[in-house]
Amino acid sequence: MRTISTYVLWILVVVYTVVKLANQVFPLHIPIPFVVLITIVFGLLHGALRYKWSGILTFLVICLVVSNLLENISVLTGFPFGHYYYTDVIGPKLFLVPLLIGPSYCAIGYLAWVLGTVLISDINRTSSAFTTFAVPFIASFAMVAWDLGFDPTASTINHFWIWEQGGGYFGVPLTNFLGWFFTVYVIFQLFALFLRLRRTDGNKEESAFPRSFYAQAIIMYAVTGLGFVLAYLSDSGNSLVTDAMGVVWHTRSIAEAEATVGIFTMIFVAALSAVKLLQRSAVSTNTQKLKQDQVKRLSGKSL
Repeated sequence: MRTISTYVLWILVVVYTVVKLANQVFPLHIPIPFVVLITIVFGLLHGALRYKWSGILTFLVICLVVSNLLENISVLTGFPFGHYYYTDVIGPKLFLVPLLIGPSYCAIGYLAWVLGTVLISDINRTSSAFTTFAVPFIASFAMVAWDLGFDPTASTINHFWIWEQGGGYFGVPLTNFLGWFFTVYVIFQLFALFLRLRRTDGNKEESAFPRSFYAQAIIMYAVTGLGFVLAYLSDSGNSLVTDAMGVVWHTRSIAEAEATVGIFTMIFVAALSAVKLLQRSAVSTNTQKLKQDQVKRLSGKSL
């Protein structure tokens, strides 16, 4: 069953890569919900293999509840994201927040979580308090990097939501990114505590997965960042857009900024995670060789 699931995961990686990148280069107009659905299915299956269904469903529930709660609070009060409201462009809402928002948090959030575990360490019952804090902390930065790449286009250009007081980052305020960090940190920290407290043999689980398993999530995350770059390269058009405060922005400048951010945040984090993964593999291989050499020497002495 695990072998079949692994093949399915690789198929999802390929499909997501083709859909995500082709949607940027060609005017395919593939619906956003379909793209989100691919990442959700990937996250559920990938997470079920690593944390079992009870674990990944717990992550899903935490993500949906916390994101919707804090998003609604912010629409009403301005905390933690700032003052904004959602339009009707991206579909029906749960209270004041579109239904698509929660799954989007879960989809990219899971990828950011995996990268956090690759960069720091996976979390289980034997994890230290430092690791239980450090993984959510680093994963939150990886998640906010995604928002840096899409929020100006989504809000200032496409008007999925409106920042009522504008902002210095192409109409998006700093409070938005601080709010994102706070929100996803709460999600990740709650999930980390769940993993830290539940009863499983974490060391046995972690050793059962090859580096290719983690590479799948790294590729998905990197492709998401690469999408911003291709969006800039494939569209040479330029027009003027005005935010809620009347500030005028060039769409070409917005696309270029998002491409720059994509390269030096998301793609960088993905590259760093890949290097860390290879480094762990090399260390593991060297350790095994040392053990084999020690066994051979001991065997020679006994003879």
